[in-house]
Amino acid sequence: MKLGVIADDFTGATDIASFLVNNGMTTVQFNGCPTQDFSQPVDALVVSLKSRSCPAEQAVSLALAALRWLQQQGCSHFYFKYCSTFDSTERGNIGPVTDALLGALAQSFTVISPALPVNGRSVYQGYLFVGEVLLEESGMRNHPITPMRDSYLPRLISAQGQGTAACVNYQVIERGAQAVKAKLADLRQAGHRYAVLDALNEHHLVVQGEAVADLKLVTGGSGLAIGLARQWKKDHATAPVQQSRWQRSGRSVILAGSCSERTNQQVAHYREHGPAIAIEVEPLLTGAVRPETYAHTLCEQVLALPEAPAPLIYATASPSALNAIQQKFGVEKSSAAIEQLFALLAVALYQANVRTFIVAGGETSSAITQALGIDAFHIGPAVSPGVPWIRALDAPLWLLLKSGNFGDIDFFSRAQRQETPL
Repeated sequence: MKLGVIADDFTGATDIASFLVNNGMTTVQFNGCPTQDFSQPVDALVVSLKSRSCPAEQAVSLALAALRWLQQQGCSHFYFKYCSTFDSTERGNIGPVTDALLGALAQSFTVISPALPVNGRSVYQGYLFVGEVLLEESGMRNHPITPMRDSYLPRLISAQGQGTAACVNYQVIERGAQAVKAKLADLRQAGHRYAVLDALNEHHLVVQGEAVADLKLVTGGSGLAIGLARQWKKDHATAPVQQSRWQRSGRSVILAGSCSERTNQQVAHYREHGPAIAIEVEPLLTGAVRPETYAHTLCEQVLALPEAPAPLIYATASPSALNAIQQKFGVEKSSAAIEQLFALLAVALYQANVRTFIVAGGETSSAITQALGIDAFHIGPAVSPGVPWIRALDAPLWLLLKSGNFGDIDFFSRAQRQETPL
């Protein structure tokens, strides 16, 4: 029996893959939906899509294609993974994709569990908190693509989806898995389609994992994977995850495309300790410079710097600066241009013997891995919760792919000091 995971962006996929591995499930991640069968014996297959902010119809199509492939590989249970801050819009994509997966699996009920307490995401009485503030009061309020202006998850998912939602509050979860199972049965009997699960700590996630292990489909952030993987290991007696190690070769580089509040802090901190090159976005968007030419110039600048500490190339900008660019050139054009530049730059750097890429931003990570032709990779131990080292299955290439909001302020420096695993 295998667990099939469908993740709505790249760093979200590595995030959940890391928690599965750390809690006892051998896991391989795929960049996009594969076209070939995969025969290696593992407990979980994770398919990373680029479906978080695309049109809902496209997100549904991508998710259903991933589901069909996972079913063909023998997966029996499925996990739709989205961000722990429930990144979405009023029209989707979390609700439409969840409904489509339920329909394809002939199911009528599932759970909503974005909590990840170790990274400050908790759910209390159905409200999603980031640290000590409500989601709508956090930096996510001004997210350039998926601004989150509501914190009440039952209302959010009901507005997006095709059914009603109710909450399983922490008092029920404190009573254990059997109490949660009973509550879920009551909600399903009452006609609800979604059950939002409270979680204030890791113990609540472990209880959740035991309670929902029999569901054909679960949805959530990576936190629920902690409990689900532990229960899976208990039920299926999987062998301990074995990992080997090898020595890295080649140069390292840091590429930051996220404009999240946390990445802004990390970039500012690193600029005080290491070399940094800011991408000039406006000439790129006006056509004053060709992306191929600019990528070549940036590559030469990187190679002219010492190998250590690793050079940082960043398009990270403050909310006001980002808003000005997007108002002038449009959100889609701005994002696409920067992703294209990072993709071209990554290829040029790889050809120049850069073998380790530390990347901030889900869209940036997806663009880079696709440009480098990485279809699948092993998952290793994490540098920060939900941010593991990964290694390409068939190439000497190491990556550390960070969601914009993840990691402590000295993440870029600390990552370079850690021995590369695997």
